[in-house]
Amino acid sequence: MASQQSMNSDSSSMSKSRSRSGSMPQLLCYHNDITPIRVVKLDGPTRGKRFMAVHIGLTCGFFKWADESDEVRELQFKLFEKDTKIAELELENSLLQEKVKELKQTNLMNRDQLEEILLENSVTREEMYTATANKKLYVFLLMSW
Repeated sequence: MASQQSMNSDSSSMSKSRSRSGSMPQLLCYHNDITPIRVVKLDGPTRGKRFMAVHIGLTCGFFKWADESDEVRELQFKLFEKDTKIAELELENSLLQEKVKELKQTNLMNRDQLEEILLENSVTREEMYTATANKKLYVFLLMSW
């Protein structure tokens, strides 16, 4: 237990100095917490190898070897870009839906205006027909007299 605490304090101080130098990018765990850089202290083939993981007490489960961090960071950035693009497309979609509603309303108003014009046109034709018929009747009456 004491060795784990000393390991954590060693790796925490190491991650702070590394973070300041900017040599390793900071990664976020599954809970959006910054993952410190730690060093494997146990004997074995990975001794001395750097890794990133959240505090041991947390149950996040995030773990990446430090040399894999660039790939993870790249994927996180791509995911962010995709989320941004989705948000932009959703905004564009809502704007286009609003435009469609406006155009439908304009279309309905134009149809109403067209119906009014057609009605006026038919009334005008009827008046012209009546006026022409009356004129012909007057001419016929005048000629027949």
